[in-house]
Amino acid sequence: MKPRFTPPHGTQNKQARENRHVQSVEANIPSLDEDDVMAIVAQQAVPLVLILDCVQDPHNLGAILRTADAAGVHVVVAPKDKAVGITETVRRISVGAADHVPFAQVTNLARTMEKLKAAGVWIVGTSDHVKSTSIYEIDLKGPLALVLGAEEKGMRRLTEENCDFLAAIPMAGKVECLNVSVATGVCLFEAVRQRRVANG
Repeated sequence: MKPRFTPPHGTQNKQARENRHVQSVEANIPSLDEDDVMAIVAQQAVPLVLILDCVQDPHNLGAILRTADAAGVHVVVAPKDKAVGITETVRRISVGAADHVPFAQVTNLARTMEKLKAAGVWIVGTSDHVKSTSIYEIDLKGPLALVLGAEEKGMRRLTEENCDFLAAIPMAGKVECLNVSVATGVCLFEAVRQRRVANG
């Protein structure tokens, strides 16, 4: 996947994890907003963004944030409405990742996606739609936002329409789809794998 256009080179803002558990952290972590998302993206030469479209289970969000931390995601974006935010359950399940991974809640997810595209980010949504391509056949090496839909219903129509590509995880068994936190891990680490191979 080539850049939409050549972005300015910035410094990677990676931090080492300070704590593996959250017991000593009592204050709630406030979520970021759309302006923060765009500022974070602008700082990265090859941004990796995770968009969650109305994930509602705090256990799923906690597991997703833990995976996002491990994969080096620069920011996680979710809508303010019909989606879980950072709660004590989320922080506990994330094993501290909720205190380290930037998490933003935006008023208009479709608008944020349009701004990301204008900033040169390609958006790949996960879907069981007939038009979807295997996640393993899509180039995930460039500036990227991966979109995962809600439990059971998946992505909303407008969210799907704002994706550049639709990807599916090939399923060999009788079950039609994976849990959203598991699917997130599969997709993120395929992106990580491709980027490491490309970088030698």
